[in-house]
Amino acid sequence: MSAVAERILRVLEELASSPEGKTLSELSIKLDLPVSATHRLLADLMEQDYVRKDERRGEFTLTMKMPSLGLRFLSAGGVVDIAQPILERLASTSGELVRLAIVDGEQLIYVAKAQGARQGIRYDPEMGRPVTLSCSAAGIIWLAGKSDEDIMRLVSKQGFGAPADFGPQAPTTFRTLLPLIEIARADGYATTHDMFLPSMSSMATTVRATNSEVRAILIIAGPMSRLNDERMKALVSPLMSTAAELSEASGVSPMLRRAMQGPNFAVSITS
Repeated sequence: MSAVAERILRVLEELASSPEGKTLSELSIKLDLPVSATHRLLADLMEQDYVRKDERRGEFTLTMKMPSLGLRFLSAGGVVDIAQPILERLASTSGELVRLAIVDGEQLIYVAKAQGARQGIRYDPEMGRPVTLSCSAAGIIWLAGKSDEDIMRLVSKQGFGAPADFGPQAPTTFRTLLPLIEIARADGYATTHDMFLPSMSSMATTVRATNSEVRAILIIAGPMSRLNDERMKALVSPLMSTAAELSEASGVSPMLRRAMQGPNFAVSITS
C-alpha cells in the first residue's frame, strides 16, 4: 500500500471514531502527521465528498458517502435482510439490545442492531467501533475457542481495556482474564458485569459452522438493573436457539455464507 493511501485510510478511520468531529490540529496530533500533510489529505477527501468541514467550528467530519457504501455492500450481500428479523425476535424476547457485527480478520465491527428496550435505560454503543476483546462477552467467548497462545497474541495486539475507559471490572491482566475465559469454555457462553461499560451487563454464545468451527458470536446486552444473573439464566435458552437459527440462515446470505465458511471472516452479534 502506498504511503498516501495508508494516510487517507488513517484519516477516515479516525473520523469514523469521532462523530463529533476533529479539528485540523487534533487530527495532525492524533495521526502524528505534519499539519500541512493532514490538510492536503483532508482537502482531497473533501473534494471527493467523503469529508466536510464545519467552517464555524473548524471541525472535520465524515459525510454519509462512506457509510452509504458500507450499507450498499451489506444490502447486496443480504446480511441485514437475513439477520434483522432474527435480531428483532431475540431483542423482543430479551427486552434488551442485540447487535450484529462482521469480523474481518481479528476485529469485530458493528453492522446492525435490534433494540428490545421500549422504555427506561437503553444500552446502545456506537456503530463502527471495534470491540475490545478483553472486557466484552463477545470477546471472551470468542477467545474461549482459541488456544492460550492465540489468546495472549490477540489480546496483547489489541491491548487491555482500561477500567477508566470501559467498566470498573474490566480485566487488566491475563491473570484476571484467563479465569473468565475458562468459565466461558465450561458453560458454553460468557457473561460480564461492569466490564464493557459501567453498570452494564452482557452475555454471549458462539455460532458454529457445519464443521463445528466458531464463525460467529451472538450477544445480548443491557443495564445491570435489568440484566442480572437471574435474568441471564432465563435467557440462555433463547440465546442458544437464536445462535442456531443464525447459523442456518447463513446459507441464504452470500456474505454470511462466506463468513461461516471462509477462514478470514466471522460474524458477531455483539455489545
